[in-house]
Amino acid sequence: MPTGTCDFRSSDDATESQLATSLFAIDGVEGVFFGADFVTITKPDNHEWQHLQPAILGALMEHFMSGAPVMNENHQMSEGDGNFDEADAEIVKTIKELLDTRVRPAVAQDGGDITFNGFKDGIVFLHMKGACAGCPSSTATLKHGIENLLRHFVPEVQEVRPV
Repeated sequence: MPTGTCDFRSSDDATESQLATSLFAIDGVEGVFFGADFVTITKPDNHEWQHLQPAILGALMEHFMSGAPVMNENHQMSEGDGNFDEADAEIVKTIKELLDTRVRPAVAQDGGDITFNGFKDGIVFLHMKGACAGCPSSTATLKHGIENLLRHFVPEVQEVRPV
């Protein structure tokens, strides 16, 4: 991905990417997430990775050998700036900088992404994507990791909630 990320939670969502469509055609692929330089695949508990891995690697290799783009040409990035009051612009700028420099790189190593969605009345709203969206420890990551980090550097932050 040249910029941003894309999170597909079903084959119906994957129409903007031939690669995602190909991956969803594999029995057991439940989700596809494209990061800057990685792909995350989610599967249901009743499918084993050792059975899925050859088909997934085959689809990835076939796609990249074709030279086709990851996203169709008509795809528009929809990463917005989130919802917040203009009076909080400096606070939001600091929150986004902390997310971009300290949180997102660490989360990307686990196959996910967390993006800013809004700030209101001391509450930061974050959108969890990829492996983070269904991860059982995502609540702990939000509450104990990200919330503590933001509260430390931005006293106006009282709480962090997922969207």
